[in-house]
Amino acid sequence: MRKALDMLYAASGVAAAAAIVAIAVLVSVQVLGRVADKALQLFGYPVYGFLIPSLAEICGFLLVAASFLALASTLRHGVHIRVNLLLQSVPEAAQRPLNALVLMAGTALSGFLAFQGGNLVLESYRFGEVSFGIIPIPLWIPQTTMAAGLVILTIALLDDLLVLLRGQVPVFAQHEGEDLVEGRE
Repeated sequence: MRKALDMLYAASGVAAAAAIVAIAVLVSVQVLGRVADKALQLFGYPVYGFLIPSLAEICGFLLVAASFLALASTLRHGVHIRVNLLLQSVPEAAQRPLNALVLMAGTALSGFLAFQGGNLVLESYRFGEVSFGIIPIPLWIPQTTMAAGLVILTIALLDDLLVLLRGQVPVFAQHEGEDLVEGRE
């Protein structure tokens, strides 16, 4: 089970990275097309008028996918911003129950958001909602990546909660104190 969960978190992170790469490629292609048009114009040739329709909208959808699909992976690698001032100010005996309480609240909140995100996907699909851009993209497609990211985050939070309740250290807490900029402790 551990291997399957770790593969799920890793796949989610890879999908998020792929969405960022897709944004970079699409924007680069658009820029190169404009440069080619200017070069053609400079040499007196007719411009091609290269354009990726709905580029801003597509990149926005890819950014949503990258943001939500990266949630679980960043949690597992301990790179979410955690404000643990309260945790550090309570006695050591209270830290584990406080961490458990926070994980329960986070799991419940992300589970609720995942449920509502799934409902939004079904509603958009049922009513055939599309984007307003040049290319009418069915909204359930980008919304699915959002809902999937929230489901995977909920699983990751529940996973860490169960690890904590078994008396072990959650994965995100194992990374605390690391120098993430230099990769050293």
